[in-house]
Amino acid sequence: MRVICAGHANWDVTLHVGHLPTADSEARIHERHSGGGGSAANTAVALTQLGVSTGIIGSVGTDANGRSACSELQESGVDTTELQVVEGQTAVKYLVVAPDGEAFVLGTDGVNEAIDPDTVSESYIRAADHLHLTGQDPDTAGKLADIATRNGLSVSFDPGRRCTGRSYDRTLELADIVFLNRRESEMIDGPEECIVVRKHGEGGADAHTPDGTAHHSGYDIDAVDTTGAGDAFAAGFIYAYLSESDAGYHRPLTVGNACGAIAARSSGTRPELSWDAIESVQESTAKSNL
Repeated sequence: MRVICAGHANWDVTLHVGHLPTADSEARIHERHSGGGGSAANTAVALTQLGVSTGIIGSVGTDANGRSACSELQESGVDTTELQVVEGQTAVKYLVVAPDGEAFVLGTDGVNEAIDPDTVSESYIRAADHLHLTGQDPDTAGKLADIATRNGLSVSFDPGRRCTGRSYDRTLELADIVFLNRRESEMIDGPEECIVVRKHGEGGADAHTPDGTAHHSGYDIDAVDTTGAGDAFAAGFIYAYLSESDAGYHRPLTVGNACGAIAARSSGTRPELSWDAIESVQESTAKSNL
């Protein structure tokens, strides 16, 4: 199995605070750490941890953050052949996280949408089994989805936070799987003919398909940092969906929710995923599922 993830590769600075401050107030920083981020990069790393051969299509800058982001991906086993290095600064995201795991994000754009899809090797995509698209320039996403579709790949799409004011009509038309959280569901209607996976955080997730709906209620955990949980969920779902395509949707939801729970109960956007950790979550924190 080989999956290509396309979209943002950032540098993240995570700040854990006593509370999320309001206007004209101050919050104390209790913990600070930095490392590679971005939905495409996070999902690629998570899939690699699950044993999937993974590559990334995206762009980073020529600065130190870009070099570090690229090195971290390579050290994690992600193929960076099509991670373009572009003159300029790598996007930096500042993640401010409260004790209950809720967060807000401040960011600089940098060059994470500077990729030219016309320069991406079609053979690189053709050699994969699946293309996972994350939030990025809509034209780029649409062109990559076109390439994948005509080469027989299945396509998934997770629009992420930056879907406001953007039209992803072509990507949605071609996607086999669309991942949406509560906020994204209010702005995007998933196509009826594809699998629409709606993520409900601690409430689990649903998979709406032309043949019906599957549900998994999630897992009871104490959330520490919810940033990156959606990316981990997508990786778990994609893995189980591709490896057990005839087994229905309960298994992908189960694995996706377990990966999301592991991410939410640890700091940072890239949790340490393993099958032992997934099985431990499933055994110790399972809710009553419908």
